[in-house]
Amino acid sequence: MPKPDVEDYLQQGIHGPKETNPDERRKYLGTLRERIEIALTQGQVMEEEIYSDVEQEMKAHPQTHLYLNGHIDYRFLSKYIQKANENKIEFTIVTNQEHQTDIGLILAHSNAVDKDNIFVTRKPTVPEIKEEKKGVFSFFKKLIQ
Repeated sequence: MPKPDVEDYLQQGIHGPKETNPDERRKYLGTLRERIEIALTQGQVMEEEIYSDVEQEMKAHPQTHLYLNGHIDYRFLSKYIQKANENKIEFTIVTNQEHQTDIGLILAHSNAVDKDNIFVTRKPTVPEIKEEKKGVFSFFKKLIQ
């Protein structure tokens, strides 16, 4: 590797330090794909229920770091922030004004783990909704009977 010269120092002063894989880092909220334990899209993060897969990975890997997309409304992020706090996992809300990504959440290690499949493809667990016999529909149903 060649020794840095004056031009290299000037470029670093103007543009900041050189970064490995800048496109990959922009896509994955500032981290590298090889470090990711689990990831959700923005749409998945904005669903009402929390993905239990994320919570399980937080419990299994307490040394990880949670990255959240700052372009998502805080009301959707807060449930994951709460889970991170419960599991003593640090988190960062990443907002890149110059680049948009469809990634909403990343749980990543500080070093490479190279998992083949990082994205959750199944739906979150939704609590069962019990049908109540109250309301307008049940009133009309009683009238008809």
